[in-house]
Amino acid sequence: MSSSARKSVLSKWLKTKAILKDPNVRILVPETRRMNEKSLREMLGRYSMVYIKPESGTYGKGVMRVEQSNGSYSYQKEEQKRVFDSFQSMYRSIVRNKRKRPYLVQKGIHLLKYKGRRFDVRVMVQRNRKRAWEMTGMIGRVAHPRKIVTNYHSGGKPMEVRTLLKSFASVEKLSQIEKTVSKAGYDAAKALSRSYPKLNMIGADIGLDNHLRPWIIELNTNPDPYIFRHLADKSIARKVLSYAKALGRIPPTKSKLKR
Repeated sequence: MSSSARKSVLSKWLKTKAILKDPNVRILVPETRRMNEKSLREMLGRYSMVYIKPESGTYGKGVMRVEQSNGSYSYQKEEQKRVFDSFQSMYRSIVRNKRKRPYLVQKGIHLLKYKGRRFDVRVMVQRNRKRAWEMTGMIGRVAHPRKIVTNYHSGGKPMEVRTLLKSFASVEKLSQIEKTVSKAGYDAAKALSRSYPKLNMIGADIGLDNHLRPWIIELNTNPDPYIFRHLADKSIARKVLSYAKALGRIPPTKSKLKR
């Protein structure tokens, strides 16, 4: 893959535009726009809660949760939450905090929680030895108690998906939810690969709302394959890592992982 093509894949905006071309995937994507004062104000008025994030970035760094309630405004970045009495004063603070990087604003999904901590599901989709896409693993990611992102490198905790979901549904329903989440990740990966056919490993971050509806939060084109070592079923990690190795996507060390 050329350096220009690789740079394009790392753009969350271009990845979003790519998967929106698929009508079956489009309905699972929260409204996402490039952020400026106008778009943030409009989306905050529409949804009351949104997330803003760097167009290109890793590990959940720079992500902010922005809320509007009863005439007050607030945003949280890392563990710090700031409250303002006007949109303008909040926006000025956001601009100072985000520096000069371009940002996106995305409809906020009220994620399910496990013991008071938000969680989502990482679905790993990889090309197998026949170059066909295959869902090879799923793992839950529980946010740090005081943070808004679920990323492992930002203090998130990897956990079994079924453990996280068992308080929300019966055993029979759980299997259906897992299939729905798996399909959402698989379909999103296939949709992205139509625009970027040289991709061979995609980590889809799928959030579930209070109605157990799946949402495609983000797609990662260089996902961490080692996170699946946290699962009790070690065969999943072996499969993910063997596929990654066969396609030349295992980094020499964990420190080389980008996201």
